[in-house]
Amino acid sequence: MEDRVLPLRRGAKIRRESRKLNFILFEAFYEPIVFLQTVYRQLIVLGVMFLSGTAIFAHYGGLPPIPALLASVSTITTIGLYVPNGGDFLTLNQTEGVLLIIMIIVSVGAAASTLQATVGAFINGDLAKGKVEEKLMKRLKKHVIVYGYGHLGKYVIEKLDELGLDYVVVTTDQQLYAGLVKDKKLAVLEHATRPIEALKQAGIERAGMLIVAHQNDPDNMLITLSARKLRPDMRIVSVVHDSDLIEPMKSSGADMVIPSSVTVGHLLALSAATKDLVGIVFSEEIGTKEIARFTVFKASKLIGKGLQEVSTLATVIGIVRSGAVIQNIFDPAFRLAEGDTILVLGDPANLETLESEAGAK
Repeated sequence: MEDRVLPLRRGAKIRRESRKLNFILFEAFYEPIVFLQTVYRQLIVLGVMFLSGTAIFAHYGGLPPIPALLASVSTITTIGLYVPNGGDFLTLNQTEGVLLIIMIIVSVGAAASTLQATVGAFINGDLAKGKVEEKLMKRLKKHVIVYGYGHLGKYVIEKLDELGLDYVVVTTDQQLYAGLVKDKKLAVLEHATRPIEALKQAGIERAGMLIVAHQNDPDNMLITLSARKLRPDMRIVSVVHDSDLIEPMKSSGADMVIPSSVTVGHLLALSAATKDLVGIVFSEEIGTKEIARFTVFKASKLIGKGLQEVSTLATVIGIVRSGAVIQNIFDPAFRLAEGDTILVLGDPANLETLESEAGAK
């Protein structure tokens, strides 16, 4: 088992680092393009002003084209290499003076606007990231869309990262969205309860699954309804915080509904009955079952017995012996030994009996 898990983890790490590298490369490529898209109007205005200044100095100062352009650039940038009319503004041609005043005012305004747009874009971190996300999301297939980035959503994407699965986070919080983009994670900001647009942007037509984990149940129901309308064939797993909404959420289109309050309450209550509880399985077919882990102690009644003795109380998932998972647990000759760890699935009452027989109490 460990031999198979390690390659999977290495593959997950490679895929995770590959996504980060793609983000960096795309950002480096699109940043100049988006910068030009942001300030091209101001740059055009500045270019026109440079050419206008060149024409003014060529006409009124009698300068050749290149010196006239140099004089224009010098004046607009306030470097001051050239002073019109030798600095004698009293005898300066009035028309030339008016044109220079207009040129300087328009140029300074365009330059200030360019600087403001550039600084604002860098501060907000959205200079090229929006374009990068759009391109990268279009390349995704069979990815997971995670709606909501509260405590549940954060846990979900941590596990998806560990598994190396591609995902896109959809959130309604501007600050959370900015933080995700800053961390080079693919995210979509939903505006004014427009879930269909957000889901389309997240690539729902190519996605493999939707996990709905928002802290607000009505929002969860709305996104589920929208997703089911767009993708009737996609698997949708949703959480609800009010257990009374389990059936309405299923009616909205969720394939699986997990009640958060019931889940946590179930775990806390069972942890009071047994210290060996490690998980819970929710299934419409078999109901709610608990996963427990028991160690066979020296005084255990199970030592020397086969798994048929255990299976009368619970379903055996696996046996761990000396740090390794036993592969042949269904061999009739297999017998439990001191120190073995048993992983089982069953009901709380039966698990408590099994815990006692394992000598864990």
